[in-house]
Amino acid sequence: MEVMKKHFVLVHGACHGSWCWFKLKPLLEAAGHKVTALDMAASGIDLRKIEELRTLDDYTVPLMEFMESLPQEEKVILVGHSYGGMNLGLAMEKYPQKIYAAVFLTGLMPDSVHMSSYVLDQYFERTPTKNWFDTQFVSYSSPEDPMTSIFLDPKLLAHRFYQLCSHEASSLFIEDLSKAKYFTDEGYGSVKKVYIICTEDKVLPKEFQQWLIDKIGTVTEAKEIKGADHMAMLCMPKQLCDTLLEIAYKYN
Repeated sequence: MEVMKKHFVLVHGACHGSWCWFKLKPLLEAAGHKVTALDMAASGIDLRKIEELRTLDDYTVPLMEFMESLPQEEKVILVGHSYGGMNLGLAMEKYPQKIYAAVFLTGLMPDSVHMSSYVLDQYFERTPTKNWFDTQFVSYSSPEDPMTSIFLDPKLLAHRFYQLCSHEASSLFIEDLSKAKYFTDEGYGSVKKVYIICTEDKVLPKEFQQWLIDKIGTVTEAKEIKGADHMAMLCMPKQLCDTLLEIAYKYN
């Protein structure tokens, strides 16, 4: 049976860019699907600076502009990696009718009950400080209303992401998220959610991924890629592609 061709929209995690999908994108395209990989604000080749961003809304502008530009009848499959799950949440909240399914690839998955910082708060509570090596959390903006940027330690990238990466700053927007409630049952909660567990992830350990699935709830389906680390799109792109193709076939 021929699979209806889908449009995948790929959203990277913090301190990364659309470049991280370079192995996965051609595989999905070779299978006949359309693929858009986006740079969030101040990421990849986006020319904005982290100092210009104060909120998750600011950071997610490229995705929201893209969703707004879609024809009314077109629907997409969103794929958010790591912190990209938070970006997906905003798009799901505002454009649920334009989404077949939202795929959280070992990603942060918010809920519609707590404040928007809840899953990040839980992650930091459950993650030993030593796991961050010498990652720097640096204040920016004004002393009266500070924001926090994050610079991933090269040792963290080497031991928990991959060995060679250029330095790039981002923010988790904790200050904004702790004061906001972005997600509702009517918007975010109405979109089908698929969670992809990566069993060897040392950034978001499998136990935390399972906690997101069990406690945040509303997950339509959970899938697992055995042997994949945090960067599944780089270490096991074929297996990730196959998983996404299964999702494309199932969610119409």
